[in-house]
Amino acid sequence: MQKSGDPQDKPEQDAQIGVCSWSLQPSSPRDLLELLEQTDIKTVQLALVPLVEEPRIWAESIEILREHGVQVASGMFQTAHEDYSTLETIRRTGGVSPDDSWPQTLESAIRVADLAGEFQIRLVTLHAGFIPHDVEDPQRETMLHRLRQVIDVFAQRGVSVGLETGQESAATMLEAMQALDRPDVGVNFDPANMILYGMGDPCEGLRLLADHVTQVHVKDAVATKEPGTWGREVPVGSGDVDWDAFFAGVRALPRVVDLIIEREAGEARVADILTAGRLIADCCTGPSGSSQEKC
Repeated sequence: MQKSGDPQDKPEQDAQIGVCSWSLQPSSPRDLLELLEQTDIKTVQLALVPLVEEPRIWAESIEILREHGVQVASGMFQTAHEDYSTLETIRRTGGVSPDDSWPQTLESAIRVADLAGEFQIRLVTLHAGFIPHDVEDPQRETMLHRLRQVIDVFAQRGVSVGLETGQESAATMLEAMQALDRPDVGVNFDPANMILYGMGDPCEGLRLLADHVTQVHVKDAVATKEPGTWGREVPVGSGDVDWDAFFAGVRALPRVVDLIIEREAGEARVADILTAGRLIADCCTGPSGSSQEKC
């Protein structure tokens, strides 16, 4: 049974438009506030690992943000020792798959879950790692077992987990969601990641995973022309995501979900976030200027 207050149980309301804190590359909570002022956005998804690993700088982040009227819509949990240098390095080091980093990942998850529970952050997202497509692959069950442990750690503190799309196909993610058999897990749908990792059409993926989507990342990318390499992240609106079709899919979801802008490349982060915000407004506002349903 879903718990009252989980993202799955949101009442009918306009989606919050936010930004990922790490997209702004802040050096401190005060720096994050100043950068947010430049974007005119008052909602964030907050990277939570720094709050427990670098408390001298980040420990008071949530209090400072809330004191200045910034809503923390969700948190992000990064597993231990992830290396995004290449597709191969992140395949080896990402998520809950690596045996050598798993104990540290679980310990970190407990600390982050304690923090999220204390501050009533009801959704925390993460990359699970490359879930094998083959249901007979023994590593698949190892990963699912570890994910259940992480999900349960957060659930015990009233926090739901969102698994981010991209490192596996939508069909594989759907099978994993069903196999996990946990009410406290959903999908953080990132259309650009589907393109960056070559994992299918984002709009079709969104339709397939619709019943599980609890948050959306607004990010864009162009597909690679060299198999075995990443695609390239680009400013929202200049890549391969069909945003009109994608936002139509978002409006068709069975629940209202927050739209969180993410930008992880480029030297003009604030300008690119402003561009993404304008695209969201264009796609989600009717001719009269009134917000369309569920967007």
